Amino acid sequence: MISIDEAIDLVKSKSKPLLKEAVLPIEKSGGYLLFKDVLSPINMPPFRQSAMDGYALHLHNDLTYTLVGEVKAGDGHQPILNKGEAVRIFTGAAVPDSANAVIMQEKVIINGSELVIENQLSEHHNIRAIGEQVKKGDLALAKDTKLTPAAIGYLASLGISQVSVYKKPSIALLTTGNELMEACQSLSYGKIYESNSKMLQNALYNLKFYDLHFHKVEDDYGKTLSILQKVISQHDLVIISGGISVGDYDFVGKALQELHVEEHFYTVKQKPGKPLFFGTKNDTLIFALPGNPAASLTCFYIYVHIALQKMMNKTDVELPRVKAKATNEFTRFGDRPQFLKAIYNNDGVTILEGQSSAMLQTFALSNALVFVPEHVSKIEINDDVEVILLPN
Repeated sequence: MISIDEAIDLVKSKSKPLLKEAVLPIEKSGGYLLFKDVLSPINMPPFRQSAMDGYALHLHNDLTYTLVGEVKAGDGHQPILNKGEAVRIFTGAAVPDSANAVIMQEKVIINGSELVIENQLSEHHNIRAIGEQVKKGDLALAKDTKLTPAAIGYLASLGISQVSVYKKPSIALLTTGNELMEACQSLSYGKIYESNSKMLQNALYNLKFYDLHFHKVEDDYGKTLSILQKVISQHDLVIISGGISVGDYDFVGKALQELHVEEHFYTVKQKPGKPLFFGTKNDTLIFALPGNPAASLTCFYIYVHIALQKMMNKTDVELPRVKAKATNEFTRFGDRPQFLKAIYNNDGVTILEGQSSAMLQTFALSNALVFVPEHVSKIEINDDVEVILLPN
């Protein structure tokens, strides 16, 4: 059995960036990292652009101008202004080449076709220059930039419709157990509804990993061996739910050994989630999570999350941790460090009842985990505790 810190360090060291390229439509690239630099195909803005609603002027020495027309956003015509002439113009519209300043509409007095401004303007006032944001051929976004909604909007404004990104891993989700039934079936005596695959699927979807492949295997050694051999050869990451303990019908560990999966650790000194396996074969990462749902999800957030982020070539791989005041007491029994389901807000963090590794009801209310280290046996009200913030 190894410590939590040792297990985290092993996951970090053994999880490598995929460094594979995928080309995606820009609208489907959210959350990905750019695989290569993106150069701007155009100047942005591509023409001299009005920064506001107002009037484009051909400056002269007087404060009075003659209004001779109008230019709306999207207009393609190019009125020619003589000195002392102006056109009505709107935000984003193309400023005529013969105009050299724009004045906002609030600073103008209009009398028929006559326009009077308050003060003399400097040239280029309120005009966005061609290529002010980025010039054609210049770097628009650098390799490894995360594609946020703003980044996607920016690239779309440059006329870019698809991007090269780091390919996300292909993931196999394997559930084991004769006792498991699907929710659409009538529940038989001695059976339970299978929940872990749905839970882990949505945890992955929440992190924007969608290349998932689902498999269910009975508690049979031959079938377990066969399906594991198949999914390990076909996917970048294999997540196994259940079957990793030492019961008579837990065949996952034995099958992984026969398949020559390199074991990096098995069992971690923690609660919940002690029976956790992490190994590799060739370039495939394999996690065997505990079958108890709360333990399984805890291990996913603490360990699998790190592997996923490393595979995507990210540097911030762990969930954020903050300090907060405990709003209630908690006594830890046993000698293992513990992850406690909790609710965190501006008032502090509340440790919830129902910390059993088999119970999801409390986890369903949680937005955080409180980490209780080995040397702490009791948390008092107002104690500073370490809080792990779960993804929204």
